[in-house]
Amino acid sequence: MSKSTPQGPTRAVIIGGSLAGMLAAAAVSDYVDTVDVVEAHELPSGAHRRAGVPQAAHFHTLLSGGAEAIDQLLPDCVDQLVAGGAVRVPVTTDMVMYSPEGWYRRWERATHFQVTASRDLTDAIIRARVLANPKVTLHQRTRVVALLGDKHRIHGVRIRSATEQEYEQPAHLIIDASGRSSRTPNWLKELGLTGLKEERIDTGLSYASRIYRAPVPTKGWPIINIQADFQGGQPRAGGIIPIEDDCWHVSLMGPSGAEPGRDTAEFEQYARSLRHPIVADLLSRAAPLSDVAFTRTTANRRYFYERLRPWPEGLIVVGDAVAAFNPVYGQGMTVAARGALAIRKALFTGGLVDGVAKKIQSAVAVPVRTAWTLSVGSDIHRPSSKGRTPNPVDRLLQRYVSHLSKTATGSHSVATALTDVLMLQAEPLSLFKPSILLAALVGSSRPQLDGPPLSPAERRVLDGLPTDSGTPAVE
Repeated sequence: MSKSTPQGPTRAVIIGGSLAGMLAAAAVSDYVDTVDVVEAHELPSGAHRRAGVPQAAHFHTLLSGGAEAIDQLLPDCVDQLVAGGAVRVPVTTDMVMYSPEGWYRRWERATHFQVTASRDLTDAIIRARVLANPKVTLHQRTRVVALLGDKHRIHGVRIRSATEQEYEQPAHLIIDASGRSSRTPNWLKELGLTGLKEERIDTGLSYASRIYRAPVPTKGWPIINIQADFQGGQPRAGGIIPIEDDCWHVSLMGPSGAEPGRDTAEFEQYARSLRHPIVADLLSRAAPLSDVAFTRTTANRRYFYERLRPWPEGLIVVGDAVAAFNPVYGQGMTVAARGALAIRKALFTGGLVDGVAKKIQSAVAVPVRTAWTLSVGSDIHRPSSKGRTPNPVDRLLQRYVSHLSKTATGSHSVATALTDVLMLQAEPLSLFKPSILLAALVGSSRPQLDGPPLSPAERRVLDGLPTDSGTPAVE
């Protein structure tokens, strides 16, 4: 197929006004004349819950790999998030993390960061930034009901408006960011494109979450993360993240048969049953502000669109519509951001030419592949998982990563290498560099910590005492 550019005004249609959809709109806005965002629900004004996002009730973190991508798409957006109340958390300086291999140290030299806030605040600030662009038009209570074209090229969509009227909208680029409910697999079948591979790994994990008023200002407060040790027979996990308005967002997780409680009394009892009581102890010092939100929608699911041949020109799929991850790993927003950045880079390099959709779909798959390797590489070892069983290579890799994690509890260099991957800023293969292999072989020269690394001020909160500035618990 020859390379050609469209003649006349160009248009992109984004299916879904999600975070992934808004970032995709930002990515294409410099390369087309008009961007239509088609959203099935009515989006809120300000930092309020968006319909169709049950996961929004559970805590979200924006990893540094995603935050940096967003800043490239929307300059200074992370600063705007922080100004709006989000907390920028240096990693691992402000992290109290209990892995199956032990407590991680809080290194003074922060190498990465996370941005923690309610999903409602994050969505609202990014949405406002994108919709301020005069090229972008939001169509609410409107649905895309079909793709127009054939298996070689999509040239538009059929839209059903809020008044139930249907019309055809020609477009040069259609981006599906409609999340887990995406209809693209069915639409492709209707066009004669079969053979789309899908993989699904379900741990049966359930989530319960609640908002608390923190007893201290949350700026500078650490993330608390008590991980499950399912190989050690301790499958429950939970954590606290600092968010806007001096609140803590608390999420508890467990598999079928060991689910977190649905009501308020059960919630704090469940927190007490984690591998360490620090979450429950801190909650006893805080005031609950919300009911308990509960969900079982935690399965890993991925479509391998990048492998489908032929790939129709004009179509791109991003965000949860490509892959949805177990939320325990906090990867979804970062994968969406890096996918949107891949769109922008491809359009910057080659423009809106024949072949760019296939190129972009392959580029979108790169951050998806990294996140999938991390989440599934861990989840397949959970006894409750369905969909795939670990093979001998999987077990060998798991033992290596576990040993690496144990080394990281006392090694800044190994902790940094692991964090590079966990923040989606390096490929998992980077953990097999000679220097890391050698560090893993030698192991840590530092003794393991025998409890959570808290600063004096944090310890006073835990003990229910008045706080002072204290000394950071860093090394």
